Amino acid sequence: MDRKSSAALLAGRFGLSVIFLVSGLGKLASWNGTVAYASAKGVPVILLAGATALEVLGALSLLAGWKTRWGVAALVAFLVPVTLVFHNFWAYQGAEAQLQTVQFLKNFSIGGGLLAVLGAGPGAFSVDARRSRGAAESVTHAAEAVGRTTEKGA
Repeated sequence: MDRKSSAALLAGRFGLSVIFLVSGLGKLASWNGTVAYASAKGVPVILLAGATALEVLGALSLLAGWKTRWGVAALVAFLVPVTLVFHNFWAYQGAEAQLQTVQFLKNFSIGGGLLAVLGAGPGAFSVDARRSRGAAESVTHAAEAVGRTTEKGA
C-alpha cells in the first residue's frame, strides 16, 4: 500500500474513532445522566455499561490500528442497536422526526466508513501493520537460518 493511501486510512481512522471516543468518555464523565437517559429508552444499566465499553475500546483499537478489524466489529456492534433505539425517526413527527433522521443517517454513514476500514484494513501507519512487518521479518530470519544450517550439513 502506498504512503498516500496509508495516510488517508490513518486520517480516516482518526476521524471515525474520535466521535466514539469523545462520546464514550462523555458517557463515563456524566454516568448518572447517561444512565437516566438510557433508562428512559428502556436500556438497562448492564447493557449500557457493555455498550460504553465497546464504544471506548473499539475507538482506541481503531485509533491505534491495533486489532483493527476487531475494534471495527465492536463499533459496528455498538452502532447498529444504538442507531435503531435512539434515532428511530419513524416514531416521531415534525422537527423531531427530521432531527432523528439526520442522526440516523449520520450513524449510517459512520457505519459505511467503518465497513470501508474493515475491507481495506488499517493501513501501513498502524500497530497491526508494524506487528505484521515484525512477524514477516522473523519468518525471513528463520528461513535464512534454516538455509544456512542446510548448507553446512550438505
